[in-house]
Amino acid sequence: MSDAIRTASGRALSELTLDALRSGTLDRGDLRISREQLEAQAAAADAAGLRQLAENLRRAAELTAVANDRVFAIYDRLRPGRATHGELMALAKTLADEQLPRLAAFVREAADAYQARGIVKAPR
Repeated sequence: MSDAIRTASGRALSELTLDALRSGTLDRGDLRISREQLEAQAAAADAAGLRQLAENLRRAAELTAVANDRVFAIYDRLRPGRATHGELMALAKTLADEQLPRLAAFVREAADAYQARGIVKAPR
């Protein structure tokens, strides 16, 4: 296995073994993908002409900086009928202000698509 592949905690892929798991030397960070690894996969996808996959991987790389509970909250807001167009646009602005431009663009795109399809929550 290549030691060039690293987890979010910096461990090499070759260190992720059943023995390490059984001995309790691994933690959650050892099992999370790193932003750098996702960016490398995005570059490989780009090189293969898979632009949409590359963009998805880059958005996933951005998400590595976001706490899991927040990711789930964002996902919940993105479910049809859960937020108004304005609420989604405000969320997108917050994400952009937090230096998460790809995620912000995704939320803006979803807000506009939901509004066009009539599946946003009606404003009160």
